Amino acid sequence: MIVDDEPLARERLRRMIETFPGHAVIGEASEGRSAIERVSELAPDAVLLDVHMPGMDGLQVARELANTDLPPAVIFITAHSEHALSAHNSQADGYLLKPVRRDDLAAALARARQPSRAQYSALAGQLDGRGPMGYVSARTRDGIERVAIRDILYFWADRKYTSAFHLHGELLIEQSLATLEQSLAENFMRVHRKALVARAHVTALKYNSDGSACLTLRHVATTVPVSRRRLAEVRALLES
Repeated sequence: MIVDDEPLARERLRRMIETFPGHAVIGEASEGRSAIERVSELAPDAVLLDVHMPGMDGLQVARELANTDLPPAVIFITAHSEHALSAHNSQADGYLLKPVRRDDLAAALARARQPSRAQYSALAGQLDGRGPMGYVSARTRDGIERVAIRDILYFWADRKYTSAFHLHGELLIEQSLATLEQSLAENFMRVHRKALVARAHVTALKYNSDGSACLTLRHVATTVPVSRRRLAEVRALLES
């Protein structure tokens, strides 16, 4: 997303970014307050942010964005080099002087692909199980990946790690099943020492030929085993 009060500056940046593979401009803003609203609406990965703007300046915008749930990377773009220290203190991921050179912009966007300090800070509670459970998150080789709780079908524990099976795949997380069970008790039920299942996605309780029980879930062909110890509780819950 591009934030600059000069239309020609926004157009020049847009044209450069459109030549970069894997990048797209999803929105623009010409002043600070609307920029914050657009970031909330569009959730861009990175914001190219002018420092000098009418009303709320870029430094104020960056400070507000840093306090959001998952802040975007911020790259300051300005004609005033004296703001470099302030930009650094605002946890910016880059600082470019106008007129912006294509190579410098490409390098700044490449650096912005790595999670920022603000992003790591915002996700720290979720990574260690202390934060609000709207999402589960994990560090991957590409950065930080997170999945909305509403999209998770079930959790499966194996040794020291837990897998979150969701609508779009699988995510390996560090939170224990016990921690997840406590945080998500309203929407998930423990059906096995290794399994925690989303109640909303359960379609049936079935019995195998050997007498063991399992649950079938929406959106996935795999069944989830139900332990004998949990069977009566699961059956009562489904019947209610």
